[in-house]
Amino acid sequence: MESLLVSTGVVALAEIGDKTQLLAFILAARFKKPLPIIAGILCATIVNHGLAGALGAWITSALSPQILRWVLAGSFLGMALWTLIPDKIEDEETQVAHKFGVFGATLITFFLAEMGDKTQIATVAMAAHYANPVLVVIGTTLGMLIADVPAVFVGDKLASKIPMKLVHTIAAAIFAALGIATLLGAGAKLGF
Repeated sequence: MESLLVSTGVVALAEIGDKTQLLAFILAARFKKPLPIIAGILCATIVNHGLAGALGAWITSALSPQILRWVLAGSFLGMALWTLIPDKIEDEETQVAHKFGVFGATLITFFLAEMGDKTQIATVAMAAHYANPVLVVIGTTLGMLIADVPAVFVGDKLASKIPMKLVHTIAAAIFAALGIATLLGAGAKLGF
């Protein structure tokens, strides 16, 4: 249960101000059809984070517990630093042909925008850290939805009221705490 709760909370915080949340704002403003946008976000996230969770599980089986501990700690500490750098959306990520429809445009742009993104890397690290990558993927997907669904419905009105620097600082602190806990042996009961 811890893996689900931590994954949900960390990704929900990390996603605030992230480029995929900015993409949700843009798609909502462009298409004004929230349900297909939310469905596209959900499907893209499940596939993307499912692949990331599988990679995390594979890393757990491929690395020795000692090396895995250092890799995970470094990943979490790197995520802490990366979270402090605000994302900017790239124009080409929002320029998907209208022939795919609202759902298709959202699915494609979210999947591509999430490749190599903070939340995808976090999913890999947490899936490697926790013994249950399925719960991690469910948690990270919930975290994405917690952050992105309100963005679809309220757009820029909400974004201007959220203290992004504070949110990023809190998310960075959580990633740093996970990294330090890993270094101190928090995953010892899991074999790393």
